[in-house]
Parts: sequence; C-alpha cells; structure tokens
Amino acid sequence: MIRRLVVAGISLAVTLGAAVLPAAAAPLADPPPTPPSHTHSAAYRVGHLPAVPQARPAAVRTALSDAPDIDVAKVQAHLTELNSIATRNGGTRKSSGQGYRDSVAYVKGKLQAAGYTVTEQPCTSGCASGAGPNLIAEWPQGDATKVYMFGSHLDSVGAGPGINDNGSGSAALLETALTLAEQHPAMAARVRFGWWTDEEQGLNGSDFYVNSLSSAERTKIKAYYNFDMIASTNGGYFINHIGSTAAQPMKAYWDSLGLQPEENTEGAGRSDDYSFEQAGIATSGYAMGAGARKTTAQAAKWGGTANRAYDSCYHQSCDTTGNINATGLNRSVDGIASTLWQLAVTSSTPANDFSLATSPTAGSVDPGASATSTVSTATTSGSAQTVALSASGAPAGATVSFSPSSVTSGTGSTMTVATTSATAPGTYPLTVTGTGSVTHTTAYTLTVKGAGGCTGQQLLTNGGFESGTTPWTGDTGAIGAHTASPPTAAADSPGSAATVPRPPTPSANR
Repeated sequence: MIRRLVVAGISLAVTLGAAVLPAAAAPLADPPPTPPSHTHSAAYRVGHLPAVPQARPAAVRTALSDAPDIDVAKVQAHLTELNSIATRNGGTRKSSGQGYRDSVAYVKGKLQAAGYTVTEQPCTSGCASGAGPNLIAEWPQGDATKVYMFGSHLDSVGAGPGINDNGSGSAALLETALTLAEQHPAMAARVRFGWWTDEEQGLNGSDFYVNSLSSAERTKIKAYYNFDMIASTNGGYFINHIGSTAAQPMKAYWDSLGLQPEENTEGAGRSDDYSFEQAGIATSGYAMGAGARKTTAQAAKWGGTANRAYDSCYHQSCDTTGNINATGLNRSVDGIASTLWQLAVTSSTPANDFSLATSPTAGSVDPGASATSTVSTATTSGSAQTVALSASGAPAGATVSFSPSSVTSGTGSTMTVATTSATAPGTYPLTVTGTGSVTHTTAYTLTVKGAGGCTGQQLLTNGGFESGTTPWTGDTGAIGAHTASPPTAAADSPGSAATVPRPPTPSANR
C-alpha cells in the first residue's frame, strides 16, 4: 500500500447497482458488555482458529456452502517463497529490481501449469524506470462478456521484502486461482486475476492497465476486488465501500464469522482499486490495516492491542513471514473464494458440453523444428457443437496452428507447434483452448532442446564398462603389470634425499 493523503470525499464511489456508499464508519460508541480477551499469543500469530467457530446463520451457510475452504498453509508456502526471493535479492521485491521479476516468474509458472491464459504486460508509460510487468491471468471459461477481476500489487517497497504488504494479497489470490483450476467448476462468468507492478510508487501498474483497456473491455468488467495487506498482526477487518452492492458477497462471508467488519477508511484511494474506481468500475476488497492505530473499540471487538499500529512493520525490513497473522489471512482468503464462487461459478450443467484432450501431451524438438499433437473432442452432454481451437504459452517466435482450426465436437484436429532457429531452449507449458457454447482447456508441454540439437552418444570404442554390463576382457594382473626396481638402501633411510626409481608406464590396456 502506498502512502497517500486523500481528502475525504474525493474518491469516486461506484457501485454495481443503485446502492449509495455510506460515510466512513464511526468507531463503536461502546464496546460489547463482555469483550473478548485477545492477546498476540503464538497461536494468534501462527493462525489457529478458535476451537469452537461461531455459528453462521442458516441462510448464509446455504449461500456459501459451495465455496471451497482454501488451505492457508499453501498460501503461507507462497509467502515463504516470496520471502526467499527477497532474501536472494537484497531483501526487497521492489518493482524495478530482480526480486520483483523473480516474483512474477514464480506466480506465472504456477498459473501456466494450472491452465490459465497468462500475459505479462510491460508498463511502457507512467511507471518507475526499470519497473517490471503487470501479470494478468484469466481462467478461460464462462461468459467472456461478464468479467469479475481480482487483483493485488506484487511489488514491495525498497526497504523490505513486503510479505504482508503485499505478499499476503498476492499469495492469497494465487492459491485461490490454483484452487479454481483444480476444482474446475462450471463457470457463469469469466474470472481474471491481476498482479500489479509499481503500486508503491503511485498505483502506476494498475493505472497503466486500466488506461490500456478499450471502452468495450472496461464495460465487460462488472467489478474489481482488491486485496492489500490482509494479514496484519494487529489488524482489523476492513472492507472497501462496505455498503456497496459490489461489497456484499465479501461482507456476507465475514458477517457469517461474526467479525463485524468496518469501512476501510485508511486505505481509501491508496491502493490499486482506486485506478479502477476512476474508470467507473465498481470496486471493493479486503484489508486488515497498515500504519494507523487500532482503537479501543476495535481491540474490544477483534482482539489485539489498542493504540498500536495495525502493522507495526509497515514498510520496514521486518515485514517478513514472521509478520503474518495467519488467522486473518485464513479468513481473508476464504472470503475471496466465497466471493468468487458466488459471482462467477454456477452449479448448473451446460445443456451442450464437450471434452478436450491432446495426444501426445508433450513434445521435444530442436530449434527450427515442429511438433504435432492430435487435439480430440467428444460431446459429453446435449448436442454436438462447433468448437474453435486456440493455444497460448508458446515461446517467442514459435507459432501454433490447427488443421482444421475448428471442429464439431466428437472429431479432432492436428495441432502443429513450429519453432524457429532462434527459439530459446527451455520447457514451455502451452494451454490449448476449445471455445464453443462453453470453454474448456487442456495442457501440452513443448520442450525446445539446446541449439544444434546435440544428443548424447557413445564416443569410446570399448566403452562397455560405463554401463556395468560389459566387463573388460583383461584381468587386473595385465592392467597393473609393470617391472619395478627395489628401493635403494638410501631411499629407505629416513630423511634421505635419494630419488626412488620411477616405475615404467603400465601396459596400454586402458
């Protein structure tokens, strides 16, 4: 989260419907009669939830029951990797450094392997010198005219690794995206994820992305949800534009836990949701607080320490994996998944549906050569339909073609991946997409061998000993046979400078 002073009332309040944003939520006039006693115990910091969870209203339980419970340990594993990346790069993941670019590579690799359509978007104007790219990932299923977008900034300040600010939001979105791909539910709408560059220098990456969208593309985005600092150790439970229609799925989840969330006044205009607000796109999101201090009423309601910063390591070198409230992180990531499932996932089965597969699922070529695979389809419900084929993830300079480029479900196509002599060696996970009345994806892995296509071969004429299955025909006596002279008496004397005769060269049977 950037430091930015915002004059109250300047931010554009946008909603999905006609709901009007309320004024900033005032602190509670009185704490509950018997406030819970919470301290920052090890269990609170490590993330153990209460032994007896608060009951959810029956109606809310039904509405949220389809959403998965995201494994917070997997989110923390991503945070550990981001922390390690920072450690290897001078203790920071700032947008213009290698630590940021390595963070992009880590997230991108996970998403491509899961079947996402992934794009690196260079920030060519408005960003700090040398800033790395935005990373955009879309799950290629659902109504492409209705997009729900979830985003977080991936960069840190130069002073620290940025694990709460904002590894927490970035890791939570990554694991939510991977869970969506793993569960592969039927989709009513598209889900798009964004990891932003250069937020800490002024929301520059998200500004660039929004400004690059055409009017038609902006219209497709029905709401944008932002997650910035969602694991503050002394944090509270804050929602951007808590009274808006866009916020209702997020609020419903936290309400179901009895958390009594409040408006995120501290973060207004200070994170990437502001870029979308200015473009007229509805926004909301979760936050747990930055440098502002927790009130007495908030400490009574949520636990923690009153008159202490929500995150005492905000923008400092101590913002490491030791600066994470895993209980808050768990509640946040599950709320993200709940919101996504409520907005974009459908429980209904498409009337007409098909399956998609590649065979073989991988190929290896020299630079300049081509690999082929058969893309097969089958009608799984309803009637056969026309399926248009496409692919993403090929290396620079390579092309992917299909013959034919569209098929009737139940038939197949030949996919050809053609490389050039300049194609860089490496392993490239491709996502093959079939688009009909619904969209399905499948994976294909292309390996481009080293330049020249060098392959291993036996260069020794008597090299059977290398395998251990064809022994030499000679014996050890022949190998070691030599004629040696006995040492002289002088050579046997301690301290003698006499030279020991050198044995002759062994017989040549090497």
